[in-house]
Formats: sequence, structure tokens, C-alpha cells
Amino acid sequence: MKLLMSHMLSQIFSICTLFFLLSSVNSLAAQPLKVEPKDEKLLNGESLIYRLEPEARGGQAYKLVYLVRANVDVVWRFKTDFNNEFVLTNKFIEENRFISREDNVVITEAKYLNRPRVKFRWRTTLSPSSYRLDFVLINPEKSEQKFHYGYIQLEAFGQNTKVTHVAYFDFFWAFLWVHYPWSGGMSDFLRYMARWEQEAIILSKEKYVGQSAE
Repeated sequence: MKLLMSHMLSQIFSICTLFFLLSSVNSLAAQPLKVEPKDEKLLNGESLIYRLEPEARGGQAYKLVYLVRANVDVVWRFKTDFNNEFVLTNKFIEENRFISREDNVVITEAKYLNRPRVKFRWRTTLSPSSYRLDFVLINPEKSEQKFHYGYIQLEAFGQNTKVTHVAYFDFFWAFLWVHYPWSGGMSDFLRYMARWEQEAIILSKEKYVGQSAE
């Protein structure tokens, strides 16, 4: 009898332990990949990078957050100045061409250092009232990608501007690019892009002060 009771208690303990472990795993899986950091990190000039859940069809996704030391209207004018030359000061951009604009929809074309023989054509839809830009790659096959789209959201952050850049994409080496931790990987690329924009807006800020938002 004692042996039977001992066996039953052992089975109950094993089941409870298994249930606890499964609950813990499910709980961890439900957590976001990273907890949103404190605003002090943004104020210190850090760029924050999160990996997001990809699309159901696969691919990769990220969220990049950084702070620009200019008010939101100036940053908006900078980011919606599609027919400009300053973008070529970005070391990753070899060519940038304004194609057309109809109402709040803009078409541009770019060539990048890592894919110099490929032209990426983008459609960007502007929402001035909410300081949002929605972008999509409209020639993915010619750009050797399956898809690439996302949005850029600007938010006033005191006298500064918080920029949130979200993208969903897929191409042949996307998994390797996302996970490569050194120079040339996604994190290195995104941190450079944030630093470049932070500096470029400060250098050209006077050009956009007092302009009307479009």
C-alpha cells in the first residue's frame, strides 16, 4: 500500500513538474523579444533595435527606434524631401532618383552599395497629419527580393523627434544578414543609418525651418 501511494505521489509530482515547465515555456514564448528600454537611452543617442515576428509567409522583420535632435516638423520635411542630393552622403546609397509624385504618393528609385547592379523602386505614401510614411518595394523580383515594406512613424519627444522604423522583408540571404553580428550585418547597418540621419538633419536643419509641411 505504501509502495502504491509512493508511486502515485511520484506520478502526480512528475505531472505537476511537466505542467509547470510547459507553462513556463509558453509564458516565455508569449513575451516580446525585448522589453522597451527607458527613454534615457534614446536621449543618450542610442539606437534601439528589435526583432519582430515575421509575416506568415516568412521573411524577417525589425523595429528601429532612435531620437533626432530637431522638432517633428523639421524631421518630417527632411524625410519627405525626396528630390535632394544630401542622401548621397550616406555611404550605403550609390544613387537616388525622384521619379514622380501624385497627391501623397511618391515613387523613387535607389541603388545601394551592397547591390550596385540592382535598382530598387519604392512607393511611399505620406500621411502628414500623423507624421507617418508607409513604404513598399514595387519591383521586388527585379530587386532580387520576395517582398519589402513597412512604415516610418515620427513622434514629438519634447523638442526632439522619436523615429520608429518598422520593416518586413525577405530575400535569399535575409536570415544570415539579420543574425550576422559584425560589420555588414543588420544591426551594424541600422545603427549607421540612424547615426547618419541624426547628423544629416542637424547639418541641414536650417533648410527646413519654417517650411510648410506637405
